[in-house]
Amino acid sequence: MGLHGKTGDGPGYFQRGDQAAMIGLGICAALGILLMTRPKVEADETGVRVRNIIGSYDLPWDVVRAVTFGRGTPWLTLDLHDDERVAVMAVQMADKDYAVKAARGLRALHTASLSGSVVE
Repeated sequence: MGLHGKTGDGPGYFQRGDQAAMIGLGICAALGILLMTRPKVEADETGVRVRNIIGSYDLPWDVVRAVTFGRGTPWLTLDLHDDERVAVMAVQMADKDYAVKAARGLRALHTASLSGSVVE
C-alpha cells in the first residue's frame, strides 16, 4: 500500500507533503543511527586521536595525565593535565574484554611515551 491512500474511515489521506515528511523522518533516523558508528580511537607513540559522536581530539601523550576506567562510567576517559577529561566513546564498559585490552594498550602507550621507550 505504501504511503498513500486512506488512513482510516474518515476523509484523511496521505498527501505528497505527508509522504515527503515520512521519507525525511526516515532519513533523519538513519543518519542518527549512523552517528552511533562514528566513535573511534587511534594511538601511537606520539599521541592519541579520539573521534566521538560529536567532536574529535588529537592529543599528544604529554597532555594526558592518566588513562582511566572509572567505576560506573560507561566508557574510557583520558584525564588531562589541565583537569579536563576526554571521553573515549569507542571503548565502552559493555565491551568487557575488548575494553580491558584497549585500556591496557592505551595505558602501555602512555607509560612508554612518558619513559621514552617503544611499545610493540
